[in-house]
Amino acid sequence: MWKTFNTDGCCDPELHYMVDLSERLRAIKEMVDTGKYFTINRARQYGKTTTLIALADYLKQDYHVISLDFQAISYADFETEQRFVAAFSRELLDYFKYFPNNIREKLELYSKGASCEVTLSVLFRCLLEWCRVSEKKIVLIIDEVDSASNNQVFLDFLAQLRAYYLKRRRICTFQSVILAGVYDVRNIRRRLRPDDAHKQNSPWNIAADFDIAMSFSSDDIAGMLKQYENDYHTGMDIKKISGLLYDYTSGYPFLVSRLCKLLDEKLPGAELFKDKAAVWTPAGVSEAVKRLLSEKNTLFESLIGKLNDYPELKHMIYLLLFQGQTITYNPDDPQTDMLLMFGFIKVENAAVQIANRLFEVRLYNYFLTLPDVQNGDMYRFALLGKNQFVQNGKLDMRRILEKFVSHFDDVYGDQSERFIEEDGRRYFMLYLKPIINGVGNYYVESRTRNQERTDLIVDYLGEQFVIELKIWRGNSYNLRGESQLSAYLDYYHLDKGYMLSFNFSKKKEIGVRERKIGNKILIEAIV
Repeated sequence: MWKTFNTDGCCDPELHYMVDLSERLRAIKEMVDTGKYFTINRARQYGKTTTLIALADYLKQDYHVISLDFQAISYADFETEQRFVAAFSRELLDYFKYFPNNIREKLELYSKGASCEVTLSVLFRCLLEWCRVSEKKIVLIIDEVDSASNNQVFLDFLAQLRAYYLKRRRICTFQSVILAGVYDVRNIRRRLRPDDAHKQNSPWNIAADFDIAMSFSSDDIAGMLKQYENDYHTGMDIKKISGLLYDYTSGYPFLVSRLCKLLDEKLPGAELFKDKAAVWTPAGVSEAVKRLLSEKNTLFESLIGKLNDYPELKHMIYLLLFQGQTITYNPDDPQTDMLLMFGFIKVENAAVQIANRLFEVRLYNYFLTLPDVQNGDMYRFALLGKNQFVQNGKLDMRRILEKFVSHFDDVYGDQSERFIEEDGRRYFMLYLKPIINGVGNYYVESRTRNQERTDLIVDYLGEQFVIELKIWRGNSYNLRGESQLSAYLDYYHLDKGYMLSFNFSKKKEIGVRERKIGNKILIEAIV
């Protein structure tokens, strides 16, 4: 039986195509070997559990490994020390079978929860005794640790770990403790007092930094595709396809695996893809991207759910997407910290960017499909005129710009400069959406997104269009923009480019014109 691509739970190398984790595991083992206590914090579906399972197996030759999942302990079990000790003891007994007899007897007694005298201190004295008599050093791994972090008993549990860590030169304790989850338990925000006062309070300030990359590189993806190609012999260009998958996902593990799963299982036999050889092509990747962006899955639902739960995050994402504001990364800003923790953003050159192209498009789609937006005039005009913009399966981008200029001037021509500067680009994307919806995709080239310029890339049935959306800042600035666009067309191997300028000059001439710049053709629209 051949393997499959997996997006449901942890991956098994015997059953699933996986990237090679060996370098990551070696790097983590180095931290364990030196006695580090640390946290692994990544967004949802980032491969944490898969990594921890592989790590437990990787370490077992040199250590006794206890790998627990706090989701297996009910929230009620964290209400008192006795209940937590009982639940924790049961998990230990279920996971590990080779305790010394006296340790097993004590844990079995604690697991019954019958005595109110069995506290965290009693439990830890038992664990320390085990560490002392064990023939191998012991590593404790706890997954989904943040499921219980808003709890005083959990804080006390961390305090016990910290206390014995600080005494590790004088007593035998765990060789290493690894806590994994979305939230960083070093920065627990918890309601600790009945008067609703809040404070940051975590005893987990002993944790070492965990800087090991868990996202997939293009080479990682290529290694996984090579396994697949050895089974199916599709003839794919592995380097090109892995590069495309990375471009769309920035190596987010779930997104990479989901695209591969769609390519492997959903596209063969579809109208444009008669077999697997036809699927594993740039056109196949584009179709898989379109399907992924239109589906409901737990990752996207979590992403949008966080925006609805935290309006301040929603506002920051809006500024990034539509106004091109440069947001400098500030580790002390709680909003930025939350966006990073949830996986919305990444930090490059000290500035905040959307984490990957797929998130970006999904977020654009979210903001552009809100009821108050879709009920607007620009969306309605584009929807009504949709058929005139596609001829013989080809997207007529010039015609789109012509009609957009006309409709925008009719509806918003008398609006203030501030309105056009802040919302003009959003309205073009809103206008474009119903025209390409269901057939094409678009995304913003993050390297060029700023308050004055944004390059929009449109994919439509295998054809690409580059449209520079810019704020008019004078003729010399416009000439620089034309030069930049020409260079960008070279990058995409295109001979024709498009520019949409939002011009505030009273002497402007709205409309669309065609000009030649070197060996490139530029279609420029001015509103």
